[in-house]
Amino acid sequence: MLPKIAKPLSPTAARALMNDVPPVCTQLDISAITVSPTIPVMMPTADASETNRLLRDMIGLQHRSCELLAELVNQVSLQQRQRTAELKAWKEANPKLAQACRHASESLSKVHIEFLSNIANEAYDNAESFSDSDYALGDFLDRYGPRLAHFNGVLQLLSQLGAQPPQPPGDKPAEG
Repeated sequence: MLPKIAKPLSPTAARALMNDVPPVCTQLDISAITVSPTIPVMMPTADASETNRLLRDMIGLQHRSCELLAELVNQVSLQQRQRTAELKAWKEANPKLAQACRHASESLSKVHIEFLSNIANEAYDNAESFSDSDYALGDFLDRYGPRLAHFNGVLQLLSQLGAQPPQPPGDKPAEG
């Protein structure tokens, strides 16, 4: 005996049947604006004096933070002023050496640019091998890292020792 084939439902009958079936998916609104009317929202009621005390405590902590920041700024600026005064005194005591440091710094900065350019070109050319081989990357860093670090240190020192002192507004820098 052949199985009985179900007759297709009309669209109206299908809709009626679907309305009797509970939905598989539901939509929930979880926005902050919507509050379910069945659940009363209990907001904690704070005593006004407690709120005022907390606000006063916060203001006091902010004042203390500002005082600490002011002390920190004073300390850092004091160290910076002291360093600047020492450097100025050194330059006045050694004007020819300061001038030589300035010229050396200017000359070495050109060499530094060329050195960095060569490093950048080699890094670009060998980037693929650096990602494939730890040995190639380590070799690159061993070859250029220490020299670059020392070069930067020497250049920075010469630049600081040979730097022109800041000119007051309106003054023209001295030609050298």
